[in-house]
Amino acid sequence: MIGEIKMKLSRREFARIGCRVIIGATAGSAIIESIVTNSVASEDPPKGEYDWKEHLWGYVIDTRKCIGCGRCANACKLENEVPFDEPVYRTWVERYRELKDKDVKIDSPNGGINGFIDDVPAEEINKAFYVPKICNHCENPPCVQVCPVGATFSTEDGVVLVDYKYCIGCRYCIQGCPYGARYFNTEKGTADKCTWCYHRITKGLLPACVQACPVGARIFGDLKNPESEVNKILDKERINVLKPDLGTKPKVYYVGLDREVR
Repeated sequence: MIGEIKMKLSRREFARIGCRVIIGATAGSAIIESIVTNSVASEDPPKGEYDWKEHLWGYVIDTRKCIGCGRCANACKLENEVPFDEPVYRTWVERYRELKDKDVKIDSPNGGINGFIDDVPAEEINKAFYVPKICNHCENPPCVQVCPVGATFSTEDGVVLVDYKYCIGCRYCIQGCPYGARYFNTEKGTADKCTWCYHRITKGLLPACVQACPVGARIFGDLKNPESEVNKILDKERINVLKPDLGTKPKVYYVGLDREVR
């Protein structure tokens, strides 16, 4: 469904990608440093023509580090041309607050892009934290199973994509996703979702959200590479996935995930 993807990246194209992320992520010194150090994938970038069979991509989110700045969600919208005037997101940030009375408040205003407002007195809060959400690119994706025309499919390198030429906009996949990671693209008339910036990772670049994170809360890498940062984290940290009881086998792994997260 997708043709061969060449690995050559012109300076002009690299500058265009980098500038869009800088603009969307607010060009503070921490962001600039992040973009400079993470301008290529966290491991050695693929060489030659991209081969699906040589890679298996995985994603780690460290909730202990996330500060809820929303730069990831903003960079994602810019990079992937997700409409800013619609409440749809390929990635977003949720805030969880457990109050002293044990009530839990969860919010994600505008996907967390503009940050969060402190509308609850600090003395009433027992604990608070942020949880980035994104498509889990499941090993057993329900969205693929329910698509009646095969427009949603899994690649050999572990990414779930949508072929817009085949999608009929029936929305079955949107309903079938248990993570709320899909939306209807009104401009294309099709379902849409996070692709882990497939157009970037097949060229040796990081996803825009990973590159924009100023605190290293998002880590992306190759699960087939034993020396990748993702694999090193999976080996040494206690990790969780969202809704493990569903058997979808997500490839987004969380470090420090609180039991309150849904």
